[in-house]
Amino acid sequence: MSVKIKSAREIELMTEAGRILEKVHQELSCALHAGMTTADIDKLGEEVIRSYGCVPSFLGYNGYPASICVSINEEVVHGIPSRNRIIKDGDIVSLDAGVIWKGYHSDAARTHAVGEIPKETQELIARTRESFFEGIKYAREGNHLYDISKAIGEYARRFRYGVVEELCGHGIGTKLHEDPQIPNFEMPRRGIKLKAGMTLAVEPMINLGTAKVNWLSDGWTVVTKDGKPSAHYENTILITDGEPKILTLSEDSDKKETTC
Repeated sequence: MSVKIKSAREIELMTEAGRILEKVHQELSCALHAGMTTADIDKLGEEVIRSYGCVPSFLGYNGYPASICVSINEEVVHGIPSRNRIIKDGDIVSLDAGVIWKGYHSDAARTHAVGEIPKETQELIARTRESFFEGIKYAREGNHLYDISKAIGEYARRFRYGVVEELCGHGIGTKLHEDPQIPNFEMPRRGIKLKAGMTLAVEPMINLGTAKVNWLSDGWTVVTKDGKPSAHYENTILITDGEPKILTLSEDSDKKETTC
C-alpha cells in the first residue's frame, strides 16, 4: 500500500476542488424535487460542475455513463441516471458527485428526502451522516486508519443498521481512487498510521435492514438485498497535525442542512 502525502500546493488545489464540490451539492439539493427525472439531476450537475471550470470525476470513469450517481430508496450507490426514472414524493435520493480541479479530485455524497418520509428513514439518513462525524473524530495524525472504520461501524450498529461491507471509502488526489481503502466497520488490525497530508474520502453506506447487497444487471447499481432503504454520506477530508479538515464541507455549514 502506497499512500501519498500531499504537498502544500496539492492541498491548496484539493481544498479548492472540495469548495467547488460543496457548492455543486448545494445547488443539486435546492433543485431536487418530485417530478424531475434522474437524468435531469445529472444534466444539472454536469452543467454546474463545468460552470466552475471543473470536469466531472465520474463521467466515463471505468465506463460510468454519467456525471452524478443518483441512487433512490433501496439503491445504495452508483445508480445510473435515466430519462425514464422519475423522482417521487416520499423517495430518498442519494447524490454522489466528484469534480476535478486542475488535475485534483474531490468526492462527496449526500442523501436527501423528497417530501414526507417515514420517521425511521429520516433517522437512517441523519444517523448515517452522524456516523461519518463519529468516524472522523479519530482522523488525526498518529491514530490508525481503521480507528475511523471501527467508530463508524460501532455507531451505526447501535441502531441495528446494516453496514455495507462490499464497498468502502478510499484515498483521493490526482486519481479518484487511491490507497488506502477505508472500510466502514471494525477490522482485525488497526491499519496504517495516519499522517498529516493524507487526503481521504470517508463514506458510510448504511442500510435500514440487512447489510447484504446485490449488483443489478447494468453492472453499476448496488441495491440492498432485502429492498429496504439505504443512505450514503461522504466527504473528502485532509489529515492535519490537529483536527481533520473537511474539504467538501465548510466550517460555517458543518452539520447544518442546506438553506435554499
